[in-house]
Amino acid sequence: MPNLNTSWAFALHGGAGAVAGRDYAETEKHLHELGSACRDRLENGDAALDVVEFAVAELESCGLYVAGRGSAPNSANHVELDASIMDGASREAGAVAALQDFVNPVKVARGVMEKTPHVMLAGSGAVAFARDAGFEEVTDPSAYYTLPVGVTQDDITDIAHGTVGAAVLDQSGGLAAATSTGGTFGKLHGRIGDTPLIGPGTWADDDIAISCTGIGEHIIRSGGASSIAFRYKSGIELHDAVQEMLDEVARLGGDAGLIAVTRDGQIAMPYNSEGMKRASASSASELVVTTFGEE
Repeated sequence: MPNLNTSWAFALHGGAGAVAGRDYAETEKHLHELGSACRDRLENGDAALDVVEFAVAELESCGLYVAGRGSAPNSANHVELDASIMDGASREAGAVAALQDFVNPVKVARGVMEKTPHVMLAGSGAVAFARDAGFEEVTDPSAYYTLPVGVTQDDITDIAHGTVGAAVLDQSGGLAAATSTGGTFGKLHGRIGDTPLIGPGTWADDDIAISCTGIGEHIIRSGGASSIAFRYKSGIELHDAVQEMLDEVARLGGDAGLIAVTRDGQIAMPYNSEGMKRASASSASELVVTTFGEE
């Protein structure tokens, strides 16, 4: 039976690629507005899976982050998008990788989960599925994509990075997570990081929901989100479980951040990069939005 105890919690991130000294007031304003909308939905009893899809789709569409509209071209001069979504109770999951020119990759990822027997579709196959299923396409890529807040033209030739994600606990005790990205700037054609990978980039089960952000290659090699979940399930405290993964990313030479929400309403938003755009709230805590400094 559902645990209808009216408790809920969520965390959002706009990427661990924030650069110290740059102005993120616009993204913080947006995260505050989006966080308020997520709070209202959860107070109204919406399911975690629906809320993470809603939140990540909004983060993709606005063009303020390195995902969806804010993505940059790859080495072949076109945008390739990655996204994933996972429902904790059922372990159902869907993902798309190297998807070209769709407005909301996270919606396509949920479509893969619900309309196919597969977990991931990639490249031209993902495009064909999304088109057949009627998801909204980008009709004029040259006019649609835009530099996100805090990114300069000089960053386009560097391996700058950013991702968006959501992790949610709903009133029934259900957990879900979703993540989306345009990938690292300057990436090779066909490069896929952790974001669309169920396990490293996104994870949700009965106990915890996690979305990662950072340099995907290092997150994959460190075990990523699922390694945190397995540590937490084994009895390790949440703070220690997330820190062990971040320490491994750092040992491998990368930087990363993550958001995590547990079944009992704990929220973690740690990072080892310069900053991470993030927001959180719960039935027991006020909405907090920040980019730099402590949680």
